[in-house]
Amino acid sequence: MLKENIKQVRKSRGLSQEELAIKLNVVRQTISKWEQGLSVPDAEMLISISEVLETPVSTLLGENISESKVDDLKAISEKLEIINLQLLQSKNAKRKIIHWILILLCVIIIVIFISLILLKSPYLNWNYNEPEKAVLGVAFHSFEWLFVRIAPIILIISIVGIVLTRKK
Repeated sequence: MLKENIKQVRKSRGLSQEELAIKLNVVRQTISKWEQGLSVPDAEMLISISEVLETPVSTLLGENISESKVDDLKAISEKLEIINLQLLQSKNAKRKIIHWILILLCVIIIVIFISLILLKSPYLNWNYNEPEKAVLGVAFHSFEWLFVRIAPIILIISIVGIVLTRKK
């Protein structure tokens, strides 16, 4: 039903698959797969399709707007509720991933700080007369110098991000 509706509305608007694909920022093959029923657009894309085609999502999903009966309105509201739940799940999944990435970043920064403290800046004791050690010493010194100045800022931003992305 969805595949025929997308194709029918696209043709009624005088759009080719290529033109619709450009407006939706997808490849033409994606439109073709939708119209052949080989795949279906996700909820966010379905909303984008309805906006580009200037057609309600319910029409794309198979509802006939001319028959506005109570059952039809109930079916539309149920489908919209499902779409909203899918969007919410997607948003929660993204929030959860960002939350754990920020926690991992904080742990990495703390581990590096502890390592630097335990190493007690060994570059100060290196013999810079040997070229290999001189390069290694300068590289380590540069890393430590940059890390000590930037990491606290990143750590604070990450902690704020963790607080903002926690589950409420």
